[in-house]
Amino acid sequence: QVHLVESGGGSVQAGDSIKLSCRFSGVPIECKLGWHRQAPGKGRDLVSEIITNGVVSYGSGLRGRVTISRDDVDNTLVLQMNNLKTEDTAVYYCSARCRQSDYDKYYWGQGTQVSVSS
Repeated sequence: QVHLVESGGGSVQAGDSIKLSCRFSGVPIECKLGWHRQAPGKGRDLVSEIITNGVVSYGSGLRGRVTISRDDVDNTLVLQMNNLKTEDTAVYYCSARCRQSDYDKYYWGQGTQVSVSS
């Protein structure tokens, strides 16, 4: 059974950095791990995803300001976000995307709030 538990959110000021962590368990090694975010009144958007061989993809919102890393020994996924902007305020979700026969199945953590003030 897949479990994803985020930590590290909080309130910061514009220009600050923040690190989010996700402890995962039960995730098959071939699944993509990642972070998505959802701002108030908006949909859930990709921040970044990583697969076990280190290949990374990014959404458009934080490109150039984030680093994602994955440790399959310690079962930890980390998102480092730098030079935060007020528009980065959102709930950030750890995700596991696992290919089924003909579709992707998503698993989600409970989310962690990041609030950026000017």
